[in-house]
Amino acid sequence: MIGSYLERRPSPALSGVVRTIWVHRTGDAPYVQRHLPTGGVELHVPLGGEPIVAGPLTAHWFEPIPPRTTIVGVRFQPGAAPPLPVMLDELVDQRVPLADLWGGRAARLAESMVEARGRPDRIEGAVAVLENALLDEFRAAQHLDRLVREAVTVLMPWRPVGVGAVAAHLALSESQLRRRSLQAVGMSPKVLQRTLRFQGFLALAQAGAQATGRRGEDGIAGLAVEAGYSDQAHFSRECARLTGLTPRQLLHGEVERCACGHDHSASYLPFLAGRAASLRSVPPAR
Repeated sequence: MIGSYLERRPSPALSGVVRTIWVHRTGDAPYVQRHLPTGGVELHVPLGGEPIVAGPLTAHWFEPIPPRTTIVGVRFQPGAAPPLPVMLDELVDQRVPLADLWGGRAARLAESMVEARGRPDRIEGAVAVLENALLDEFRAAQHLDRLVREAVTVLMPWRPVGVGAVAAHLALSESQLRRRSLQAVGMSPKVLQRTLRFQGFLALAQAGAQATGRRGEDGIAGLAVEAGYSDQAHFSRECARLTGLTPRQLLHGEVERCACGHDHSASYLPFLAGRAASLRSVPPAR
């Protein structure tokens, strides 16, 4: 059995809160997954196992996955976690059984996904069950902090902006913005901004884009500046801090684009699509 990793866009009804749905199948050997900070919460459901909520990451962490395991994962957008009975700053860099947060609903979800996988549509049926369960949760609890969601948009990496300017844009004090960001995202606006800047670089690299918009030009330094880093050295330091890798190691030897062999378009296309809108909407840097 050969392992595989696939990403897909969520259903339209979830596109405002879910960035990506992914399915990871390990082969006949164990696999160690390096998870990177994305700014958001993730939900991991090993089929036949216990669903896990992975809190927002501030650095990379390794997950050993047994052989012949299938995990369906949901990567939520920053500030758009599913309804949970705790503030997100309590989940930072933590992995918590979903049953501890949702009670019996977690076990019913896991059982329904296993049952759906046994039908002719197999994994697609399990994904559909998960999406429907999330839709029910979001509909039952109108809990999203709209101002924090706007702050996430403003803090996207395509144009430098100070946290003070973001707070003023939202008619909040900096302390109010920090408090609400810690509750709804799990990290301060400044830490979130650094995470989104790194994700912006990854999106550009995975898309094979260049700062000029033309392939084969500018290299890693151009991508770094396009994502908001002051220079390549700045990016290299952040890359090591967040991933434990050099840029070349991160991109699997290719310094101008990711060469991991996986199709990440479901993750990077929505991220890059917001670039033009972000440039139009952010307040000027101070």
